[in-house]
Amino acid sequence: MDINKILEGVTCECGRFHECAIKHVYVERGAASHLTEILENYTSILLVADGNTYLAGGALCEAQLTEKNVRRVIFPSSPLLIPNERAIEKVSKQTDGIELILGIGSGVIQDLCKYVSNKTDIPYVIFATATSMDGYASSGAAMITDGMKVTYSAGVPLAILADTEVLGSAPLEMIKAGYGDIIGKYSALNDWKLGSIVNGEYFCNYVYDLTYDMLKKVLPLAKKLIARDEESLKTLMEALILVGIAMSFAGSSRPASGSEHHLSHYFEITGIVDNKAYLPHGIDVIFSTYVTSKIRRKIASSKFPSVDFVQTEEEMTAELGRVYKSVAEGCIALQRKLGTYEDIRAERYLANEKEIKKILRECPTAEKIASILEDIELDINDFYKTYGEEKISDAVRYAKDLKDRYTVLWMYYDMFGIEDWKN
Repeated sequence: MDINKILEGVTCECGRFHECAIKHVYVERGAASHLTEILENYTSILLVADGNTYLAGGALCEAQLTEKNVRRVIFPSSPLLIPNERAIEKVSKQTDGIELILGIGSGVIQDLCKYVSNKTDIPYVIFATATSMDGYASSGAAMITDGMKVTYSAGVPLAILADTEVLGSAPLEMIKAGYGDIIGKYSALNDWKLGSIVNGEYFCNYVYDLTYDMLKKVLPLAKKLIARDEESLKTLMEALILVGIAMSFAGSSRPASGSEHHLSHYFEITGIVDNKAYLPHGIDVIFSTYVTSKIRRKIASSKFPSVDFVQTEEEMTAELGRVYKSVAEGCIALQRKLGTYEDIRAERYLANEKEIKKILRECPTAEKIASILEDIELDINDFYKTYGEEKISDAVRYAKDLKDRYTVLWMYYDMFGIEDWKN
């Protein structure tokens, strides 16, 4: 697959010219060797990694930096690195005189590098150490600031390098997470169509198809990925990168992030607030896709009401305070600013009922998602054991309040209020 050809851009029927500023993508054995060429005009390099990712790719990258002035920020392997103000400050403090940032890692490392790169106007390159998520090529940096999960527009890397041998050495949980992030596109793409019908949002068939094609390529690879088959890992990595490019083409994360990501973010944020364990992002995403599939079928098989469910201001703020605690004010302020609770959508639902139900049924059933989970050796019971019925039900009701995006979670709320999602 020639990703670099796609990066050249395309004039689209949607009226936009889709382009992405990434200059180089290499997914192959020995990918680090391309650093010599990519960094030819840079002398002072800031290398950012954590203990685990440096062990995975540090020597490979540093072998290409022998003639460079290298400064290092190596975070500890534990506890879990959180991309918050403290981590941002630690990287930012080392950028004086730096010409390029080289990140070695996956999700958190690349988000930190991307964010600091944008703030300092210093280009960055990412050497990927795991097929764990789809943000490598996206223009968004998913950070946790003021306790809130916020995706900042932060540009894209100068280059993405991924050594397939290194990818195969990553923890199996990270491989499963990357597969889960791709399977989550069933939900995200469905939400994008829904947002287009209900709210008249921008929609692009080319970007939709590009993303869906990646989903179709990765779907049958579960068992080979479990076996760490190198060619399958290459395909997964290319799919994760191309989904990120699709986000850049769309100008937002719409093609790749919807209700399933909101649920995942809910478990992460409340886990941090309550100091409780939460699952890796992509694994939460595929489990949450199972949940959103159930929600879609419930809505599609129901009679649409003529009025929206409405909570009072007092009820809404009390419930958000209960579940989000110290970060509740951020959620409340966001939804007040957006006016989402005041927006009456029932008439739009009724006017488009037939088309909406058709879209909802395009998403695979929960039974199909359960079968996919089995293929990648994930058990939905582990999801329930980790979070419990009450927390999952709260997520269905209130994960929507973390973001400024319409998804099926809002439709569920409008139609069923705080009713149990499984009934």
